[in-house]
Amino acid sequence: MPAATLPLTAKSYQGASSMSNAPISADSHIVEPPECYVDNIDPKWRDVAPRVEKNAKGVDAYVIDGMTNPIPIGLLAAAGIPSSELVAARRHSYDQINRAAFDPNARIAIQDEEGIAGELIYASIGMVLCAHRDYEYKTACMTAYNRWLAGFCAAQPTRLFGLAQTSVESIDQTIADMETAKGLGLVGMMMTGTPQHEDYDHPDYDPVWQTAVDLDLPLCFHILTSNDYDVAATFRPPRGHKANGFMNIIRGVQDILGVFVFGGVLERFPQLKIVVAEGDAGWVSHWCYRADHVAERMAVGLEQLSKTPSQYVREHVRFTFQDDKTAYRDPEIVDSGCLMWASDFPHTDSTYPHSQQTISSQTAHLTDAQRQRIVRGNLLETFKLAV
Repeated sequence: MPAATLPLTAKSYQGASSMSNAPISADSHIVEPPECYVDNIDPKWRDVAPRVEKNAKGVDAYVIDGMTNPIPIGLLAAAGIPSSELVAARRHSYDQINRAAFDPNARIAIQDEEGIAGELIYASIGMVLCAHRDYEYKTACMTAYNRWLAGFCAAQPTRLFGLAQTSVESIDQTIADMETAKGLGLVGMMMTGTPQHEDYDHPDYDPVWQTAVDLDLPLCFHILTSNDYDVAATFRPPRGHKANGFMNIIRGVQDILGVFVFGGVLERFPQLKIVVAEGDAGWVSHWCYRADHVAERMAVGLEQLSKTPSQYVREHVRFTFQDDKTAYRDPEIVDSGCLMWASDFPHTDSTYPHSQQTISSQTAHLTDAQRQRIVRGNLLETFKLAV
């Protein structure tokens, strides 16, 4: 493929008019502020709502009823902090972290600094809540979060685009959550990786998928939101150094992808849109190859599929990633519309403050048109954003 003629730099996007071509992050986060849950939750749950307290080290940490370990907020907002200083960052409280983690106006200043035109917003504490065993409690917490998030995004409606959370407590509750999210102006659904009843390929969920299609709400599955591959498991891998847990984090979303593809969900709902968030994308080419091989060699039970697994992936699924040069190596995947770049701000693994340099160096072999689709166009098409 021909090399690009104009590398991306933050300077290239200075000024309001240039933002019409600037990257949009397909996966960014907030750090829920102390009032997020307690101020917005149904009164019957207020006494057990997730709340911020000082831990034994005097650090602000989220305490979640029914979960053992409070969550220090420091590392949730460690974007741009050198690795040598991350241990110290664990001791940061709200008055020490970047305000852009929870203040919408401060967030726009960070976007402008990076030459970013907008961000899709995922939860942080909400990721941990996905592994909570009490689904009714999760529903109450996620309803509160959605109310708070709608206000956060409404402060900057052309730059901040929120994804509602749902616990998938039941079919009816999930549909209600989708309808409420649409009414709040949120643009997609951040799904828990593990539903309470059956699994996502069960026909009982067909009304949920039809609702997602009717409301034009993409379903987003973020890493670390399944019961078997949650945040705690990352730091307590079954074998070896804790770094091995970091290597395993994409397994949960790969399992979900297989449930939708091999379970025939994408066959039955050809307009359904799925997003696999923050799981990198270099592995997608091999997954598709292996899935096609499995479907050809062990097709028993897959007779309902009219296409190859790789076709379903290319047509229905989008993958977000931040720093993954392997994602750009397969021309078929690059040109399929599957790829959506993300900054992951303000999390530790964010490309901030070097997002433009990362994009430029990793996409130097692509054409300008290919790059623009990955850093902007595919997201706008998937979420129907008018930016």
